[in-house]
Amino acid sequence: MEQRISLVTLGVADLPRARTFYERLGWHGQQVEETVFLQAGGLALVLWGRDKLAADAGVDDPGDDGFGGITLAQNMRSRAEVDDALAAAASAGATVTRPPRETFYGGYAGCFTDPDGHVWEIAWNPGFPLASDGTLTVPDFGTSG
Repeated sequence: MEQRISLVTLGVADLPRARTFYERLGWHGQQVEETVFLQAGGLALVLWGRDKLAADAGVDDPGDDGFGGITLAQNMRSRAEVDDALAAAASAGATVTRPPRETFYGGYAGCFTDPDGHVWEIAWNPGFPLASDGTLTVPDFGTSG
């Protein structure tokens, strides 16, 4: 199996609300039937009804919060971009769960949840510089395996 991710699908309680939230962040999507597809660099972020996603995956959905042990993250080019992105998320209706602060790895990061409780980390990490197109390449940590 190739080491890559093509799509990240978020199960949402209210598709129009979720789409509106991401559009307020400046993202642009296309709705096909009851699914919204948003281009996110080299992959797609997909918004789909939580009940439909669970049924399609063959799993029971015990809750209505978005935290399932997963955090989505977006790396920024500076501390100021972190502050700006978290402010934009709050203005779009997000709940800031951790205001931006210095991190243990020498960076700067904060977190928010979208209207369905999905956690996003917004970070500046000097050890993970971004290319001009926004892509991230994991650095060589000098470890094996």
